[in-house]
Formats: sequence, C-alpha cells, structure tokens
Amino acid sequence: MFAVIKTGGKQYRVAVEDVLTIERIAGEPGEIVVLENVLAVGGGENVTLGVPYVEGASVAAEVVEQGRGPKVIAFKKRRRQNSRRKRGHRQLLTTVRVSEILLDGAKPSKKAAARTAKAEEKPAKAKQEAANELKDDAAPKAEATKEQPKAKPLFKAPKGEGDDLTEIKGIGPVAAGQLKEQGLTTFAQLAKLSDEDVAKIDAAMPFSADQIRDWQEQAKALVK
Repeated sequence: MFAVIKTGGKQYRVAVEDVLTIERIAGEPGEIVVLENVLAVGGGENVTLGVPYVEGASVAAEVVEQGRGPKVIAFKKRRRQNSRRKRGHRQLLTTVRVSEILLDGAKPSKKAAARTAKAEEKPAKAKQEAANELKDDAAPKAEATKEQPKAKPLFKAPKGEGDDLTEIKGIGPVAAGQLKEQGLTTFAQLAKLSDEDVAKIDAAMPFSADQIRDWQEQAKALVK
C-alpha cells in the first residue's frame, strides 16, 4: 500500500518504512506524528483519490531527527545603483520514517519510543564534560588575573615632597604620574639623568629620548 501526502507545500509518495526528509514539523526524535493531508491512497489497481484529500486517511510517521538543509546564498545586485545584497538561508528540515498508513479515521498503533536510561545519560554526560572544559579553561585565566607583584621602579625617589613636574613644558598630569611611579619626582633628578638613564627610560616608558633630553634641559633651568 502507498499513499500520496502533502506537507510543506510539497507532495510525496510514501510506503511503510520509507524514510524521507520534509519541511520542519514539530516533534522530538522518537515521537510519532500524524500527517493528515493524504491526496491518494491504495495498492495495485485499487487507488482512492481525494477531493482534495481522502476522508479518514492519514499517515503515521516516527521522527528520526530534526536538522537543517545546506546553505543557499541569495545575491541581488542593481546595476549602476551601487546596491548589493547577499543573504544566506538554511531550511529547517525533519527526517521521518513512515510507520503506518491509516484508513477510516484509525489511530496510530505505535507509540513514541521510550527514551532509555543510556540515551538520557548521554546529554547529561556531554553537559558535564562541557562544564569540566569550561572549568579547566577558567583556571589559567583565574591565575592570570591574580594581582601580579609590582615591578621595581627604575629610580629611587628622594625623601620629602617632590616637585611639580607639570611646570616642565611637555609633561602633563598623566606623564608626571608615570614619572613619579618610576621614582622621578624632582627637577634635580631629571637634570642629572645620564645617557644610560635616558636610554633606560626610553626603553621602559612611552617617552622618546628626545623628549627626555628636552625635559632635562628645562629641569636644569628650574633647579637654578
């Protein structure tokens, strides 16, 4: 016996145990769904045609899996209008296995397949493994975010209150704070910087050697 069904705007000729992929219908894998739009049903020479559907006929099918079709790219361009549009689409699909062809309003005799304990364990196990992976990934990150010990300043700051380094042209509040963090707090320190000290600052701080030498000349004048 065969039946011709209509679903998702398409027609399919099916028989018991046929597996086909149709437009998405609601249902979990193992669940029995009933397709009621039967256009024709019969076997051999005895075929009943519907007007448009065969009254009391239906097809019972078991949901095998829910999935998506291959990606289809739609590209539209309007000439000389600087207009282009590109879109991708993947159709939602359901794979089903025909279990029964029913007549005269009969109900499906098969029930949804019971989920075994082993099948239920798989999702739980997958979730646990995913949680463990996240935990393992988070451990190095947590260690990396621990407060690192502060690096030793480049210079030893003299005792007492330092000078207002912003009096030097080119040193703003931010640059002054950075210099003080590295132990440079007075005009006298900047004035006495050696070539080696200038190179050290140039390598470790966001200031060029030319900037530092310019500040050094201004610091000498302020010290006098």
